[in-house]
Amino acid sequence: MSSFYVHVSYDSRFRSTGDDDVVIKILYCGICHSDLHSIKNEWKNARYPMIPGHEIAGEVTEVGKNVTKFEAGDRVGVGVMVNSCQSCESCNEGFENHCPGIIPTYNTVDLDGTITYGGYSGMVVVHERFVVRFPDTIPLDKGAPLLCAGITVYSPMKYHGLNVPGMHLGVLGLGGLGHVAVKFGKAFGMKVTVISSSPGKKQEALERLGADAFVISKDADEMKVCRCFSITNFFIPIWFLLDQYNGYNQIYGT
Repeated sequence: MSSFYVHVSYDSRFRSTGDDDVVIKILYCGICHSDLHSIKNEWKNARYPMIPGHEIAGEVTEVGKNVTKFEAGDRVGVGVMVNSCQSCESCNEGFENHCPGIIPTYNTVDLDGTITYGGYSGMVVVHERFVVRFPDTIPLDKGAPLLCAGITVYSPMKYHGLNVPGMHLGVLGLGGLGHVAVKFGKAFGMKVTVISSSPGKKQEALERLGADAFVISKDADEMKVCRCFSITNFFIPIWFLLDQYNGYNQIYGT
């Protein structure tokens, strides 16, 4: 197994605090598989030295003069974005993740020309708009993964109405996102069926995560249950669909 490491002089690498910025002392950071792709340059866009990590939880240590939502000592988190153009249609509608000028948490040139560095470090500087407050009831170490896998599942479920008690939810794929979908579905009071090609995940789905049923996708008879779903939430790659219809897609449209 290969090892990867970075050594960064933080005081010279991180940008200065802007008027709208929040400086965060990082206490915890989850790991996402995209971090592994990035450090190995499997997407052919790596900028080294690189500090990955975008499930950041920590404490505010400094704020810019225009910041009104946070102050030193606040328990906060940062996900996959630290900035955007803040003026396009997507930004104005609250869909900054679709902004053509989105600034990811690491491995990107920020608006001021500096390189962004992620959560496997001691601190991070973020525009106020992309900082979230942690409730006192959520431990920072356990809450960090909600800033990537969690919001990736929760946001579309809420936006598309997949949070109605009694609805029958089918979750196709029990990976990093799928298992969170099961947890959210049950918290919303839904009936949840997991559809998976891996029989070995049945015990985890039913006993650990609380799903109501488990279906093997390769079993034609078991798959008949899919006809009774209120909705099916797919947490598997769909890049081939996006590529096929590139140019014909409407952002958060129908």
